[in-house]
Amino acid sequence: MREYTYTGLKSNDHVRILCTARSAVQADLKPAHELLESWGLRVSYGKTIGAINHQFGGTTSLRITDFQDALNDEDIDAIWIARGGYGTVQIIDDVDFSAFAKANFKKLIIGYSDVTILHSHLQKMDLTSLHSFMPLELKDKSQSCIDSFKKALTGHSQSISITNDNNIEPQELKARVVGGNLSILYSLLGSKSFTNTDGCFLFIEDIDEYVYHIERMMYGLKRAGHLDKLKGLIVGGMTDMRDHKIPFGKNAVEIIKDITASYHYPVIFNFPAGHIKDNRSLKLGTDMHVSIKKNHITFTY
Repeated sequence: MREYTYTGLKSNDHVRILCTARSAVQADLKPAHELLESWGLRVSYGKTIGAINHQFGGTTSLRITDFQDALNDEDIDAIWIARGGYGTVQIIDDVDFSAFAKANFKKLIIGYSDVTILHSHLQKMDLTSLHSFMPLELKDKSQSCIDSFKKALTGHSQSISITNDNNIEPQELKARVVGGNLSILYSLLGSKSFTNTDGCFLFIEDIDEYVYHIERMMYGLKRAGHLDKLKGLIVGGMTDMRDHKIPFGKNAVEIIKDITASYHYPVIFNFPAGHIKDNRSLKLGTDMHVSIKKNHITFTY
């Protein structure tokens, strides 16, 4: 595994905003553009911004070309995906990451949800990326979310503490953190883009799923062996879960607890990341230190 120290973006570095999945128009991106400029960064838009092909930010061909151009452009220091939804899987197998691999820890790919396809693919290549909110979501995010994003972009470490309300045994752990959206990870099972989880903290989050499908996906990961050798499981937002008229009988947290009950690593809930207002930025593919005390858990990265 390669070891790097991310130095972060500096004044006048260049952030490109583009679409790999659903469409976005420039006017809706103005607040995010202004935020980045207030931090001294240059901002530009890919050709996919304003392009519309059904629900997508342009044709598959345009999205491939636009993303590839940003990966290869040495003047671009970060690529912030404008919007999630669905569509990144349509382009992943036609993208050449060789130039990006040489520039990694200098050039960040930023986003979450559907962008998990990129995150997981890069983790499999031993590269890093930033799990963070999308430009279109800025108006709905908390100040702590924005502060976390700035720290991540500029290479500053951050520390997050939550309550140890599941009586996890006190311990000190350090490992690489991988993962992202549970539904996307499940969809990648068996593909060359599924991340290696052995010895890692696996982070998962999801939104708007039937609870029975949370169980189906967790069993999928378990039966494929991807939960066997974790350093720990970190669960973010499980937001707006749904159920049928006849209840399934468990919520998402209970399902995850039951499926992981036989493992001896810590399973930590309520990490502030995912489809939530306080979506803290999480650098994937790098080490995280987790300090578990009797009353609280602190994550430093």
